[in-house]
Amino acid sequence: MYDVVSMGESMVAFEAQSYGPLREAEDFKKWVGGAADNFIITVARLGFSTGWFSRLGDDELGKFILRWIRGEGVDVSRAKIDSTKPTGLFLVEHRSTESNFRCYFYRSNSAATNLCPDDVDEEYVSQAKVVYPEGILLYASQSARHAVERLFDVAVRYDRIIIFDPNLRLTMMSAEEARSMVIPLMQKATYVLPGADELMKIMDKPDIDSAIARAHSMGITNIIVKAGAGGALLAIHGQETRHMPGFALQKTVSPMGAGDCFVGGFTAGLLKEQPLETCVRWGNAVGAFCTMAYGPFHSCPTMTELQAFLAGKEEVSR
Repeated sequence: MYDVVSMGESMVAFEAQSYGPLREAEDFKKWVGGAADNFIITVARLGFSTGWFSRLGDDELGKFILRWIRGEGVDVSRAKIDSTKPTGLFLVEHRSTESNFRCYFYRSNSAATNLCPDDVDEEYVSQAKVVYPEGILLYASQSARHAVERLFDVAVRYDRIIIFDPNLRLTMMSAEEARSMVIPLMQKATYVLPGADELMKIMDKPDIDSAIARAHSMGITNIIVKAGAGGALLAIHGQETRHMPGFALQKTVSPMGAGDCFVGGFTAGLLKEQPLETCVRWGNAVGAFCTMAYGPFHSCPTMTELQAFLAGKEEVSR
């Protein structure tokens, strides 16, 4: 039995190694990218048994992804290789030291966007304690959305814990269009972990408190709102919403992937049967680790490193 199984859109990122417009960049660093990838690698590094599946092109980028994720100790036996579709990729631009990164995606008709319900192996998913369906797939294509819905159905049938980050992408679909497909899945999930802006847009509310209240009124019971360096809100229906502060860092390098790594840290706490407050604290700590290096998961800790940091015995420094 696996502790966690995830399904998502796997891509290869090429990150510019200089500041300025992408057209001026000459050197790039290559790494695996995708919310489900970042999440499952985080959980694996924290010492849990993990499985992952997606569709990859029968090309060099697909082979790179498969080798990397397997190398992190994640089972990849259910990944599908598609000889007719390419592996998606994206380019990462850094305009200046003060600005955030910008991504340019090339995913149209990629292998991963052609995920379908038949790619969800019921027996495999049933072996997991926790299931993570990647939210971005909902906006990628109709077949990928149906794959996510099937993964939810299987997880519910076997009474598995479902961790769901809606990962709203307004460049792929408007909030109005997304609501009809996202909200029913949020209602099925055990824990929902959106960003504050995401939840406000999905719930069509101007502030986070009213967005949480509306979500609770719709039967979305367990909500953890990610707020980056500001920590997170633990919003459980019937209880007072609690702010869980983040960790102050002397230096950060890149926030890319920190939200996915937060979810991985939170999930690790659940698997260790920690109180929800502790799970959120673990999420905040792992997210902080993530920001200390370029790449979306490259600085994620082991469980020993995480516990040493939480005990005040280790600085988050990479």
